[in-house]
Amino acid sequence: MKEVKVGILGATGAVGQEMMKILAERKFPVSELRPIASGRSAGKKLSFCGRECTIVEATDDAFEGLDIVLGAAENDIAERFAPAIKKSGAVFVDNSSAFRLDPSVPLVIPEINPEDVKWHNGIISNPNCTTIVTLVAINALAKESPIETIIASSYQATSGAGAAGPKELMAEVDALQKGEPIQPKVFQYQIAYNVIPQIGGEAFMGYTSEEMKMQNEGRKILHLPDLKVSCTCVRVPVVRSHSVSVVLRTKEKISVERARELIAAAPGCRLVDDLKNKVYPMPLDTSDQDLVFVGRIRDDLTDERGLNLWCCGDQVRKGAATNAVQIAELLL
Repeated sequence: MKEVKVGILGATGAVGQEMMKILAERKFPVSELRPIASGRSAGKKLSFCGRECTIVEATDDAFEGLDIVLGAAENDIAERFAPAIKKSGAVFVDNSSAFRLDPSVPLVIPEINPEDVKWHNGIISNPNCTTIVTLVAINALAKESPIETIIASSYQATSGAGAAGPKELMAEVDALQKGEPIQPKVFQYQIAYNVIPQIGGEAFMGYTSEEMKMQNEGRKILHLPDLKVSCTCVRVPVVRSHSVSVVLRTKEKISVERARELIAAAPGCRLVDDLKNKVYPMPLDTSDQDLVFVGRIRDDLTDERGLNLWCCGDQVRKGAATNAVQIAELLL
């Protein structure tokens, strides 16, 4: 396998740091790692596989000579530097939402639609973390019979808001124990001992931007243009790993037993489903690893073609950094 020169745009953030960790873990053939960040971080050193890498300031010239650039920055940064990355000849695997719904840009989960990588034009998008966790959990069911509708409720960890999210949760728990006042900064309201039923701004008919991603991205990834999704996204006082309750209706009925068989054999999944013995997916068990755990599989009592399930996955790893590195592996 030939060695490649890899850049990470946004290398100092939580996802950028995780990308470095996963490149090393998966023994990705990196001949040069170039961390790229804002001018504030330029010149600082980061350690990667026993060598020191100097952070380079993000400018149009920062991507010269690279083969692959992993994007771990916000939309505006991704949009600002995408032309320079393409011009340099590198392929941009971008974790922001900037290009996800662009019809000329593949949106890829390697376990589901790896073939879409082939038609990239210099940019490949990484889907939203909740979309990745959910679609990996249900992909085998969609292959058995096309999914017509999904009703989903997500229970999203504080680290989905970046490294500052868990810090705010811990600080609030500490302040409440001491009887001190709380001043939320990362989240709209106190997150300790609370849940907040809004992630993102209003986007469509009372749905938030985060809630619409599962329908819009799901259609593209699963190649189901008529898929209908109704989603509610909730921030919960969990440090890491998103959970999703899914009710789906397939074109043909899939039995609970068959659903278990399919999910147990599906790439990227682990069946964790034994209610009698209190065995089911939970955030603590799914953190800091790459499988999506799926359980609580049961018939939907409101629809004869419906199934209910519960899934959990690490949104920093499989939901972001690992998925991007897996896409880079497809490019090799």
